Amino acid sequence: MEMQEKMAANGVNVEALLGARQALTEAPEAARFKWRATSEWVNGTHSRATVHGFFGLGGEQQHRQAFTFDTDHPEVFAAEDNGATPVEMILVGLAGCLGAGIASVAQNRNIQLRSVKATLEAGMDLQGILGIDDAVRNGFDGIKVHYEIDADATEEEIAALVAQSQKRSAVFDILTNPTDVMVTTRKS
Repeated sequence: MEMQEKMAANGVNVEALLGARQALTEAPEAARFKWRATSEWVNGTHSRATVHGFFGLGGEQQHRQAFTFDTDHPEVFAAEDNGATPVEMILVGLAGCLGAGIASVAQNRNIQLRSVKATLEAGMDLQGILGIDDAVRNGFDGIKVHYEIDADATEEEIAALVAQSQKRSAVFDILTNPTDVMVTTRKS
């Protein structure tokens, strides 16, 4: 009787990812991407951003559809609460990037995931944003990410999945390392 090794089915095509890695290793210029978003002010503190096209693999690309994201502030800030706050969108981006990494690494390591739940929390003192105290930072004073993962793996293997996801996460890198941001204006 022949034993067949059971393969994890986490919905990640690792073969395609490894093939893309090899192709981009051989053609590093194709690995240079430019991600784009456009945003328009709607009213008050409400804005609507759209993501559709991007540059990569040596040419213009686009998602199958345009994605829109509304941002606003909650009613406790005398706003209309038409969307998540921009800082909450940062947490959503971090959760999405780390989660994708966990699924990809698990698939590559043949670890079957049953559930991956993340809770993210970031502290912020509004005295900085509101100009009450210039010594208070405008942004987060820290971010905590807590995972509850149910998988066919040991605690150590699960910790290694999360660690590898952090190591390769673009959003984790953006948040933990300085990134140059240049803002320009033009009257329309």
